[in-house]
Amino acid sequence: MEMKLDCLPCNLQQILEASRLATDEADKQEKIMCEAVQLIADYKRFGKPPVLGRELHQLLVKHTGVLDPYKEIKQKNIEESLKILPQLQDFLSRKENKLYWALKIAATGNIIDLGVYSDVDVEQSVMEELGREFAVCHVDKLKEDLKSAKSVLIIGDNAGETVFDRILISVLGELDIFYAVRSEPIINDATIEDALASGLEECATLISTGCNAPGTILSECSEEFLDIYHKADIVISKGQGNFESLIEEQRRIFFLLKAKCPVNADLLGVNLNDYVFMWNGN
Repeated sequence: MEMKLDCLPCNLQQILEASRLATDEADKQEKIMCEAVQLIADYKRFGKPPVLGRELHQLLVKHTGVLDPYKEIKQKNIEESLKILPQLQDFLSRKENKLYWALKIAATGNIIDLGVYSDVDVEQSVMEELGREFAVCHVDKLKEDLKSAKSVLIIGDNAGETVFDRILISVLGELDIFYAVRSEPIINDATIEDALASGLEECATLISTGCNAPGTILSECSEEFLDIYHKADIVISKGQGNFESLIEEQRRIFFLLKAKCPVNADLLGVNLNDYVFMWNGN
């Protein structure tokens, strides 16, 4: 997805919040923001939003030396998500269409996104959002594909929602499940360390995309990831960053996300903050 003008103020606000997490020194924050403005002014050369997002966050490392300013927040989000895991399992147990509601649980985890929301009460927010149904949901296509599938690749998004994805994996059946995460810390996106903290290794094979952007830029991904990406019978992409970087690819993908920005909502044909499970083959 190409960069839109709406992406620019969003990225600037995000890097401001990140700079305040990385350092209390006002002069360093100022340097980060001044250089961020210069990058954003030249936004066309970055193409997709996740590429610009990575360049902006590299300014944090340059000026503060902090590789993972969201580390403690990610740990807290995972811990809070693990606390409500039994509630999520109980919620699903009382539903008839378990695949639909497991997808909804996994999508609801997408609210734990520091790129959009700076302060999230996980339990309260999740319980409020769980009852909201999808605006678009191609679950019937997924059910059809699962009948003959042997492998599924899930491309993860933020650290806290990896716990929610355990619910989804539990209803997919006896398949080879691969779960892909970022190659290194970027915003609050999940890394291997975060996925392990969530207990995902118990139900999926964990792999890195090899890409350090807040999305999945295929030209930068590892051979291991690309091999699985192309061979998997089903690919489920989570979150906005992955959607923005993969929506124009030829591979047939299921996109699972909450449309938290007007650009993505418009592209998906839904209202802002709607939930979407969309197969791009339609």
